[in-house]
Amino acid sequence: MKNNIKSGLLFVSIFLFVFIQIAASGVLTAEEKKQDLDERVRNFLNSHKYDWSDMNVPESDGKVLYEIILKNNYKKALEIGTSTGHSGVWIAWALSKTGGKLITVEINERRYREALANFEEAGLSDYIDARLADAHELVPKLKGPFDFVFCDADKGWYKNYLIAVLPKLEVGGCFTAHNVSGRRGRRQWGIGEFVDYLESLTYMETTYDQSSWSGISISYKKSKK
Repeated sequence: MKNNIKSGLLFVSIFLFVFIQIAASGVLTAEEKKQDLDERVRNFLNSHKYDWSDMNVPESDGKVLYEIILKNNYKKALEIGTSTGHSGVWIAWALSKTGGKLITVEINERRYREALANFEEAGLSDYIDARLADAHELVPKLKGPFDFVFCDADKGWYKNYLIAVLPKLEVGGCFTAHNVSGRRGRRQWGIGEFVDYLESLTYMETTYDQSSWSGISISYKKSKK
């Protein structure tokens, strides 16, 4: 009887030891995967540093979006206007750390295909739901909710995008828009109406980042209305 008890205790001890080792190994593997992804994304961004034309954001603006998401632990992101994916890479990289995912919408098939290839090369495809669609039609149909939105599509439609998204933007969420700061953007791209409307919303707190000449409006939703 005593031998059976000893054998049983030994078995339990071995089982617990093996279980703890496997669990510890799993945690280490997850951490290693994060480090591997970070290295892959950095290498991708460095190797493509001077390739981002075709209506993509500059690196400085990508970093702004990345920091906003990390700072606020956002997880449910929407991008209106993918282009070939530079901003999407920065957004999805941040979401890979918060456990989130990005829906990004692009109307041009060539740019959409290039973006898919870039997301794959950067190792971020699992964090991105890329849609080939007309944002005028798709964005109002998206259910949400979202806690982060980046708008960089047709400037004359910015106000309409904002109106469509605001009911789906969570309190505490952030709506950002590109090419907004400064008089040049408001005149040249016809987004003055968007800026005026945005600044009239008392439940939105808006500032402007000028890390690049393009500028980004950054608006936090403080309450439902």
